[in-house]
Amino acid sequence: MSLSPDQAIEALRAAGEPTRLRVLSLLAGEELSVMELSRILEQSQPRVSRHLKLMADAGLIERFPDGARVFYRLSSDPLARRLVDTVLDLLNDAAHADDDSRLEEVRRDRGAAASAYFERIAPQWDRIRSLYVSETAVEAAIKKAAGDGPFERVVDLGTGSGRMLTLLGKSAKMSVGLDLSQNMLNIARANVTRAGLDKVELRHGDIFATRLPEHSADLVLVHQVLHYLADPAAAVAEAARLVMPGGRLLIVDFAPHQLEHLREEHQHRRLGFADAEMRLWLSGAGLKPSAPIALPPDTDGLTVSIWTAERPAAAKAKVA
Repeated sequence: MSLSPDQAIEALRAAGEPTRLRVLSLLAGEELSVMELSRILEQSQPRVSRHLKLMADAGLIERFPDGARVFYRLSSDPLARRLVDTVLDLLNDAAHADDDSRLEEVRRDRGAAASAYFERIAPQWDRIRSLYVSETAVEAAIKKAAGDGPFERVVDLGTGSGRMLTLLGKSAKMSVGLDLSQNMLNIARANVTRAGLDKVELRHGDIFATRLPEHSADLVLVHQVLHYLADPAAAVAEAARLVMPGGRLLIVDFAPHQLEHLREEHQHRRLGFADAEMRLWLSGAGLKPSAPIALPPDTDGLTVSIWTAERPAAAKAKVA
């Protein structure tokens, strides 16, 4: 399958402009909002939006609204992506050094705000979470989705207070929890000790680069983490990398919603995730998704979704 001449010309015209090349280079790193792109490019939002619309119309990038904000990422279409990658490969790596520097500033500001938030609210973390969902119902659904075990190794990415470890740790021979917040890790240590779990390892670690071995866990958890991240698809891919054949990845997060105040008050970057989006990420990471579970709130609040996916077990060799 290939692009028609007209499609190829339209795509190359859309890419063939200095600002638009800068945008493509930035989006190759992560999805970004219009406001962030405007800051990095040092151009007005209307001007940036015009460039974005042209490239979206040409199929080079994808636009997706998220509450009151709009984010952009490179196209998931294989042909369009191959064209973009080819164009970017031809560019001098130093051509957009200033943009890369400003992107790092955006990331640092974003990370500093998130770190300050998590350090501030760590002691009240479980109580704050309970404002949005019925934890009893959610945790019962998580246990059912995870299965009875026993598990050889459970990995909880973004472990926070360690609640998933205390919930499932007794069914595991070994558990590992990663988090970037030392304050959260200290709370998790206290919680797993209180729960009588001694085969739990808590590490300071990055969900995007866990440094854990490939295919090393039969249950991987990502519980209420993705909505804080700039590149949730990359986090899903890293989590999936850890799942051994026959193992399972379990993601718990919010369904799409419109509560904009959560961005400023609680550092949410994404206002939930659609089932189709999650299914695409899980399938792209080599896992087989199951039907998602939706848990609506008892009163006003957010719907919690649980997505599970398995890595197919290795085929057994036939005996001659």
